[in-house]
Amino acid sequence: MTDTTPDAILARAQAPAINGRPIRKDEIELHDRGIYIESWLPERRSRRKPLLFVHGELGGSWVWERYLGYFAGRGWEGHALNLRNHYWSQTAEPEDLSFESYVEDVGAAMDRLGPGVVVVGHGMGGLLALKAAERHPLAGIVLIASELPRDLRRPSQPHEIRDVPDTYGRSVLGWETLPEWLQRDHRDLTLDDIRRIQHLLGQKPRESGRARRTMLRGVVVQPATFEAIPRLVIAGGLDRSNDLDESERFATWLGAEFEPFAAHSPYGLILGEQSHGQVADAIRGFLELHRL
Repeated sequence: MTDTTPDAILARAQAPAINGRPIRKDEIELHDRGIYIESWLPERRSRRKPLLFVHGELGGSWVWERYLGYFAGRGWEGHALNLRNHYWSQTAEPEDLSFESYVEDVGAAMDRLGPGVVVVGHGMGGLLALKAAERHPLAGIVLIASELPRDLRRPSQPHEIRDVPDTYGRSVLGWETLPEWLQRDHRDLTLDDIRRIQHLLGQKPRESGRARRTMLRGVVVQPATFEAIPRLVIAGGLDRSNDLDESERFATWLGAEFEPFAAHSPYGLILGEQSHGQVADAIRGFLELHRL
């Protein structure tokens, strides 16, 4: 099991990145919101745009560890947000949190990093990034296995919304089962990958049911907001929530570039020991093409 204490992550961050360029770890704390942002930085500053990584349900900055090392080693600052009550951010009662409070967390991080930031969101984090970007300037946006806005989302049944508890854990996401069974649906993840994800998703219910219910009802997004910035949608063929056709329609609706990975699962797109590199390469190509 990977050691996820701050000291262990710091030790890994101070080692050479994959391509041999040294990187260093830093942190940003937004005390007024109780938010902790984990930052991995190139040893030498560059003109590349800073990247803000936004996790989804039950996630945290740990979701982005492979990406943080990848991009910092290639000259990009990477800043991985922890929403309130997630990982290293301040503890809060999940019942008091909501989709809107999470959007405000993302917006506060965007304000801290400035209008030149590129936001990268995964799962619910993609939808949070879109809503925050309606209110805060940014340089570009990358959406990975993103939850869909209301205009594209299949309507949820009333019981699906009603049955979401006020606080929930990994069982709602389908991750409360044997690792070997999970690997059947996540063929791009090793058993070690799966055990690590299960461990870090946690055993206790701690995610906001209010936020999930809002997402299931459908969140309105205005695509015209993003016409002036580069945007990329990335999807995996092993995603049981949104298939590649739905994700491509999302990209078309948003006017975004589209990168499908048929053999990748939602977590494999960012966390797979073997699979994450292909996706990171595609994002790097997008950033370089648009001089971000």
